[in-house]
Amino acid sequence: MQQVSGPSSPSCSSTSDCFPLSHLNTAECGSETSAEQEKHEPPGLSRMRSIVSFYICYLLCLGLGLACMVCVCLWSSRWRGGFAWDGSPLQFNWHPVLMVTGLVVLYGNGAVLYRIPLTWGQNKLPWKLLHAALMLLALILSVVGLCAVFDFHNAKSIPNLYSLHSWIGLAATALFAIQWAAGFAGFLLPCSPISLRKLLKPIHVWMGGSILTLSIAACISGINEKLFFVLKENASGTQPYANLPPEALLGNSLGVLIVAFGLIVLKILSNNKWQRPDSRPEDVAYTPLLQEENE
Repeated sequence: MQQVSGPSSPSCSSTSDCFPLSHLNTAECGSETSAEQEKHEPPGLSRMRSIVSFYICYLLCLGLGLACMVCVCLWSSRWRGGFAWDGSPLQFNWHPVLMVTGLVVLYGNGAVLYRIPLTWGQNKLPWKLLHAALMLLALILSVVGLCAVFDFHNAKSIPNLYSLHSWIGLAATALFAIQWAAGFAGFLLPCSPISLRKLLKPIHVWMGGSILTLSIAACISGINEKLFFVLKENASGTQPYANLPPEALLGNSLGVLIVAFGLIVLKILSNNKWQRPDSRPEDVAYTPLLQEENE
């Protein structure tokens, strides 16, 4: 006996056809993904968050730089006796003050100058000149700081350039001088061609961060070296470095502040969202100093 069957249901070509909700995952059914949220986020809000984040880092950079200068001046004046330029140990005290101020604090603040959003909508020329002036001042202070320690060593018949600290510090200062001269020739002279600018720009940026890293290494190694030299137990009652007397705590704190300052500066320099927007395409001719147009 032939079995009578009811009307046949339409065949399903795939599982998703039969179960139209089966292709949806839990994330799509429950809530929007983070990518969708960012897509629907107002552009103005995202930009505002980026600017607020920058200024938090920038204020932290300024505060740490000021703390570094206060600590190094306090160390040289209170615990090391003050300053002079007569070949005595008081002349040496200029060395850490000038190197920290010039090669670290001024250098770092000059490096992040272009990242300040308030400068983006203005003519770039005055900020170029300010950047060059800050870097030149930092270089001059660094050179005077080197002269102070060399004169002191020569007056006391102490050998020069025998420590790793001195090698790193001298290398950082020499590279800084080359960097400044190349930057001036490539970005400020009216005769500099666009091809030279394109060649120098990535090198200039990379060298800037490398010089700051070398400067930080030189400073913290110099602080450690100085503390080992002066904090030795003797008949005058000086406590050894191992006992962490107040001078050792201040010196170590100065080193930590310098490292923290450097990390904040490198963070600002490495964030692409905080780069100055270029209002001109790369193939447009570059007009150097004295011919810069408003951007």
